[in-house]
Amino acid sequence: MAKRAILLAALAAVVALPFLLRPKRSVLQRADDTVVVITPHNEAIRTEFARGFNAWYQARTGRTVLVDWRMLGGTSDITRFLEAEYTAAFRNLWTGPLGRTWSAEIQAGFANPRLPADAPAAVREARAEFLRSNVGCGVDVFFGGGSYDHIRQAEAGRLVPVPLLERHPDWFTDDVIPQSYSGEVYWDRQGRWFGNVLSTYGILYNRDAVRRLGLAHPPERWDDLQDPKLAGEIGLADPTKSSSIAKAFENLIQQRMQQRVKAGVPEPQAVAEGWVSGMQLIQRIGANARYFTDSSQKPPIDVSQGDCAVGIAIDFYGRAQAEVTNARSAREPRVVFVTPKGGAVASVDPIALLRGARHRAVAEAFIEYTLSPEGQRLWNLRPGTPGGPARFALRRLPVRKDFYRDASLKPYRSDPDESPFGDEDHLVYRPEWTGGLYRELAFVIRIMVLDTHDELGAAWRAIVAAGMPADAIAVMGDMSVISYDRMAGIKRRLDSKDKVDEVRLANELAAHFRAQYRRAEELARRHASGS
Repeated sequence: MAKRAILLAALAAVVALPFLLRPKRSVLQRADDTVVVITPHNEAIRTEFARGFNAWYQARTGRTVLVDWRMLGGTSDITRFLEAEYTAAFRNLWTGPLGRTWSAEIQAGFANPRLPADAPAAVREARAEFLRSNVGCGVDVFFGGGSYDHIRQAEAGRLVPVPLLERHPDWFTDDVIPQSYSGEVYWDRQGRWFGNVLSTYGILYNRDAVRRLGLAHPPERWDDLQDPKLAGEIGLADPTKSSSIAKAFENLIQQRMQQRVKAGVPEPQAVAEGWVSGMQLIQRIGANARYFTDSSQKPPIDVSQGDCAVGIAIDFYGRAQAEVTNARSAREPRVVFVTPKGGAVASVDPIALLRGARHRAVAEAFIEYTLSPEGQRLWNLRPGTPGGPARFALRRLPVRKDFYRDASLKPYRSDPDESPFGDEDHLVYRPEWTGGLYRELAFVIRIMVLDTHDELGAAWRAIVAAGMPADAIAVMGDMSVISYDRMAGIKRRLDSKDKVDEVRLANELAAHFRAQYRRAEELARRHASGS
């Protein structure tokens, strides 16, 4: 009996311990007001913005506020959630109070901003009714993700205007928050979304691994990542799962296009040739990949641990991982993040008010706070500095230009030498070249290098071993099936209502590339054997 009592006591202690050690509930969880925010942002960002917003809000209203965070995963997961929730909410309105009949056409059309002129009258009515409605998804604010995702949500009608342009016209000028910069749009002219932090993309590398592999110089340009010595040493995320890696690849392709324009090639030809050249570079980078992950946070961690020599990362993941790793090293910095010169443009992560927000006034205040000088300082001031975060260095770049001009802040900045608006040799994004192919770009890259990675890797290894024979390289790098001209047809098939056609297309392209890679491998082996 004594042994049984001891065992039961031990079991009870194990069960109770997490509850006993759980932090006491903050006064914020008994707050006067609430705002519900859905976000892909990490815990550090959530913690600092919840704390900062409560202090800012209380100083202005005398009331406390709880930020009720909703985390579903990445931006693609949030997009699926919003689509599903708004479809269900509008269906309830359409079939309930409005007494109308639901159909597949209504479901496809009520959130479609580009209804054809011959769309049925009921579909056009559904679209107009949705835009007049106040149906919601139980969430007030969408915070984070890329501008592409927010533009899509705005066009669908799931985002609604916030009167910040009228409330703070002095913020939305070329001297503070420009409407666009280097070809990237920074806020919506209708006030449906606002970029509040900058993101760029680059290369994180491990110095020890660079020495071990005998690289001639550290990998600091996109071109450097095709070095055969990096075979099996690059960590990559799946571009269909990570919008940041998809944007990095789009930047790479745009750089190739602009290099040809600067060389005097007529623009249509330069765009088509740059597309092919960029795809060929991505193919070789993919051939060097150790893996493809669903999480864009994994490559920086693996580079810091030496499991990969190099990773492509969004800037704040790269800088934060470098900071943590190098703080533990008594020697020179072991992990380095670089933005390829002329190969990346700073885009924005926006914030927006969702249709049907239940806590609209508080939601508008939260959006205002993130764009205010006080909210902007959280992104890049060091913890514990005046106006900075309390615990976490967020290592991100504010969108406001006046942050970088404020000399009094420079001693407190995490990245005092970063000047996103001062680089004269920056990439200028041309949305008319690739912006309309963003989803399709990620799709074909996934097929070309991820779904067919076994065959691609085998072909690349054989080509390298054979001394890089030109004919084998040409076969492996044949992009005729996904040339710039053919992307319009691929886009039409991906936009088809028949989702089975997308699966067919993926299978067709994968079969084509597998056969192509096998031919390249065979050619390379013939060269190696002298036959």
